[in-house]
Amino acid sequence: MKKYSLKSLFLLLMISCLSTACDSFLDRQEDETMTFEKIWQQRSTTMQYFFQVMGYLPNDSQHFYYKPYCGASCEGTCTWNWSSYTLINNGAWNASNMPHDHFNTYYEAIRDCNIFLQNVMSCSDPQALESDLTLWYNCARWARAYYYFLLMRDFGPVFIIGDELMDFSASAEELARPRNTWEECVDYVVSEMEYCASRLPDSHNATYMGCPTSGTALAVISRLKLYSARDLFNGNTTYRTVRNPDGTQLFPQEFDAQKWVESAQAAYAIISTGRYQLYRDNSVDNGENPYANYYGITQKTWNEEIIYAGGGYQNRFTLGVHTSPNTGFGGINYGGWGPTQQQVDAYAMSNGRYPITGYESNGNPVIDAVSGYSTDEFTKEVFSNPFIAYLNLGVPSTGSWLKMYKDREPRFYVSVFYADSPWIASSSVYANVSFCNGANGHLSHDYPKSGYMVNRFFDHTLNSTAGSWGNVTFPSMRLGEIYLNYIESVLECERNGVSGEGIDHSLAIQYWDELRERSGMASITESYSGASTDELIELVRKERQIELAFEDHHYFDTRTWKIAEKTDNGPMYGMNTSAAASGANTANEFWQRTVFETRIFKSNHYLFPFPQRELDRNKQLTQNYGW
Repeated sequence: MKKYSLKSLFLLLMISCLSTACDSFLDRQEDETMTFEKIWQQRSTTMQYFFQVMGYLPNDSQHFYYKPYCGASCEGTCTWNWSSYTLINNGAWNASNMPHDHFNTYYEAIRDCNIFLQNVMSCSDPQALESDLTLWYNCARWARAYYYFLLMRDFGPVFIIGDELMDFSASAEELARPRNTWEECVDYVVSEMEYCASRLPDSHNATYMGCPTSGTALAVISRLKLYSARDLFNGNTTYRTVRNPDGTQLFPQEFDAQKWVESAQAAYAIISTGRYQLYRDNSVDNGENPYANYYGITQKTWNEEIIYAGGGYQNRFTLGVHTSPNTGFGGINYGGWGPTQQQVDAYAMSNGRYPITGYESNGNPVIDAVSGYSTDEFTKEVFSNPFIAYLNLGVPSTGSWLKMYKDREPRFYVSVFYADSPWIASSSVYANVSFCNGANGHLSHDYPKSGYMVNRFFDHTLNSTAGSWGNVTFPSMRLGEIYLNYIESVLECERNGVSGEGIDHSLAIQYWDELRERSGMASITESYSGASTDELIELVRKERQIELAFEDHHYFDTRTWKIAEKTDNGPMYGMNTSAAASGANTANEFWQRTVFETRIFKSNHYLFPFPQRELDRNKQLTQNYGW
């Protein structure tokens, strides 16, 4: 079903043929010409069509909600039995049983965009300012290109319809069309985003806050060019047989190192504008407190690091209730979104080194001896949780906890809630939480299967038990991501022996140091003196996994790096949540690395299959590899 904003409702009542989603993009609809003539005669109805067009954009603050991206990679787990996670993780999905099917929805959105783009500037209402109409046009054009990007990251190359208004009085055979190649799709989206970047404003006033800006367009280009340079879409010979009916090969078969140059330049194009800054909370320790700085990225609305907030300014309720434990001390709590043990292990130590370098066949970690991580990881020791201390809400910050959690980097304490810790709903409402079976954090199916819970999106300063959840502008695109895009791309240029304007190793390391210093970390060259280019590439992948944790990146990173068969396949570890206890007690049996789920990821799972109903209607549509 289509996703509409409340502001669209008047338009939907007036245009009943758009109020019901089609079963297929190729299904016929009644002729809408006469209805549309009246729309463009009034500013109010033209504006509401604009809201209709933008209403398909995903709400990224709810990316864990019926979407697979945060629960189907080694980063995290979601307890809710939604098909978006379970089908992918169980390997039970196919073209007729889709976990997350937006194929038809986004093509409906593209068609609505085309209708709007061809009519908005003809609005005849004298109250319709040309400046507003022009802004709506450019925002809708950005949205159309973004919908293609969203399709491409799931399906790979799709078919581009350009400005064409599909004639739904035609037969399915006449409407059928083949997929464009990956390069054609990339070129189209990039050219459209370049157009938007040159015409959208750098920022918006309160009326249009949250709409795309010129920087948002550049950020999409950066992300797409990064994906396009990585192994999945750059010389992936596994896809050599995926061709259109006329024999056209859809995926590039020759590796092109120059794509890394283009990726680096696309990231630098945003950085060099100087419009965005890494967020620092200057009200705390003159901006030098790593806990305030990293936590503030998701707490300070419209902060200077955010390039785009998918969903805009909104109440934190849905995000909050799914990341707070059902402890029984009041409020609504469905906490079931948690980091895996693999994600917990990924965080660095306070000295900047990553402690776990791999795993033995039984799941035991291989420890970097230089990192300072205890080989006796399940022994308890009294130490302070510095994030709780930073909050300064009168909640005890010292406890007897596993050495596993001692002396970790600041982003760990901000992001990961571990058992036996006090969950803080406000300065006056807090309680220690146990995720043992029958304990206060595991009273129903709403508990984190891994025994850990995502912490960084909850506002601990407000009393959620009294209904105060706060607001959020989710960092869908932010400068930290762009820095990491640039660093990875520059290092890949070095590895592949290519260079170009804006490719600067020292600048890449400078950006890396800024990211780590913002979060209280030593520079990468200090922590890993003498690291080779290959080693630095692996390290920046780790940095990306931590810095962008739970922001809807790692799912696509493991796939475009083409490593998901290793990282997202097989046993997923956490603590032993089947151990029985009551209240806030945690049984000794809880503290062991335990497989909570065994996932299946095969070579054909890197991309979604095209829905079978579309293949049945569009005989020129070629299915993806292995489906």
